[in-house]
Amino acid sequence: MRIFFLGTGTSTGIPQIGCNCSTCLSTDPKDKRLRASVIVEIDDNKILIDSGPDLRQQLLKHGVKNLSNVLLTHEHYDHVGGLDDIRPLGVVTVFAEKKVINTIRRNMSYCFSENKYPGVPLIHLREIKLEPFKIENITIQPVRIMHARLPILGFRIAKMAYLTDVKTIEESAIDQLQGLDILILNALRHKAHISHINLKEAVALAMKINARKTYFIHLSHDMGKHEITQTTLPENMFIAYDDLVLNL
Repeated sequence: MRIFFLGTGTSTGIPQIGCNCSTCLSTDPKDKRLRASVIVEIDDNKILIDSGPDLRQQLLKHGVKNLSNVLLTHEHYDHVGGLDDIRPLGVVTVFAEKKVINTIRRNMSYCFSENKYPGVPLIHLREIKLEPFKIENITIQPVRIMHARLPILGFRIAKMAYLTDVKTIEESAIDQLQGLDILILNALRHKAHISHINLKEAVALAMKINARKTYFIHLSHDMGKHEITQTTLPENMFIAYDDLVLNL
């Protein structure tokens, strides 16, 4: 398994438009963050998790020429806004909950009309619930998490799990995440937030899940510079950055 971090930023990305803070002005490439998304590659299968508005730039940067499966955590624009950009990649199956599928059908109605305009994305929508499902021979376990009051999904694939936009999580979901080698988890900033865990909360949750290694994503500029924040973390926890590649 290989994991490609296409983006590790929150909804505004870093640098944030109009901001002159030290993080946004940083020259360190690790402080430049596109919206959060990863590709999980297993054998010949590439699985994209979330398709934010930076997707075109991300796929071009990584030379992605084939991609047939997309997992969506939820319907917010910074996680689905780039779905139109898959159009050069052929037929793509999008796995999501019913409410997310309804949002896609409404926002991208031109993809699902009886007489499609030539060149529109070829999207096959597949509804998922909380039961495991398969892509080829790969088992995907959806994990229920809460983004404030919005129920959303994380995903466990073998010994890797991807959880973004977590605010709360039930013990039963934590039980589903035991025995991980890699946990990818959101950590928005240092201060508390209404719908995201902050860094302190993320570290505490990571300790509870107890993966061999944890990588924090969905960072805002308020987190501060990568090189500084990294020094504050336990030795098995890391601030992820755009273009990081992990080999399991």
